Order: sequence, then structure tokens, then C-alpha cells
Amino acid sequence: MIEERKNVNVNTNVVQNIILENREKLSVSGVNDVLSFDDQVVMIDTELGLLTVKGENIKINKLSLDTSEVIVEGEISSLNYSQKSQEKNSGSSILSKIFK
Repeated sequence: MIEERKNVNVNTNVVQNIILENREKLSVSGVNDVLSFDDQVVMIDTELGLLTVKGENIKINKLSLDTSEVIVEGEISSLNYSQKSQEKNSGSSILSKIFK
């Protein structure tokens, strides 16, 4: 299991920048897709895993999949990464619940 973690963490071709300005404006590069969003939670699929942004009055100001960037604005209280393998499992269960 330790070797698996090493393989996940060794991504030499992946560059991701996260810039948080005054806990009000978040710029993220290396974005694949925005999976879901509302005014309190944004779930972003990135090259390095699932990024969950939580806060109040959150809105997506810019989304460009051509440049792999997203800008989120609002009162940001937390950023949390999940592993891609967990994302795939939880994503399929969310979709299956929605389409039942």
C-alpha cells in the first residue's frame, strides 16, 4: 500500500497552482471538470484529485476547460483534496442515486 501512495504522489508531468486571495477569490489550474456546485460547495475534478471548496455565497466566476482553469469567488472556509480512486467510486454512486 505504501508503494501505491508513492505512485500517486509522483506526478512529474502534472502542474497545478492554487491561489487563494484573502479567502475570497480562488484560482485553480489543472482542472478537468466542475462536477457540482452550489452557493456553499464546489466539487472540482483536477489532475491531482477531487478538490472540494466549501464556504458561503460561493459562485464560479470563470471556467475554462480549454486552459484548465477555474476561478471561484465567495467566503471560502475550506479546501479539501480526495484521491482520484475515491472520486470515481463516489461519483458513480452519486450518479446512480440521481438517475434511479
